[in-house]
Amino acid sequence: MSSISTHVLDTARGVPAEGLRITLFRNSGEQVATGITNADGRIPGFIPDGVKLGAGTFRMHFDTGGYFAAHKTQGFYPYVDVVFELGSEGHYHIPLLLSPWGYSTYRGS
Repeated sequence: MSSISTHVLDTARGVPAEGLRITLFRNSGEQVATGITNADGRIPGFIPDGVKLGAGTFRMHFDTGGYFAAHKTQGFYPYVDVVFELGSEGHYHIPLLLSPWGYSTYRGS
């Protein structure tokens, strides 16, 4: 089975993005997991115990609008959705580099 992790860095402030809500969905729209990033910009144990991720297409929804509002910052993107495909096995790390006016993502290790 596959596993997923994420890490969000606020590149404008130069710190991990603490307090950002992230939700993971299957392509069918079924919610798989949700959580809020910690002081390191991560969500330990993001995928709940017992949830099996098979191969398929998934969408990771980052609530950037809520994050920017909490920091009294005007942002351009109210949310970021990253859609990706999982193989049947392996670890998939989806980092997000975020600023009020742009973002970047890639498959990490």
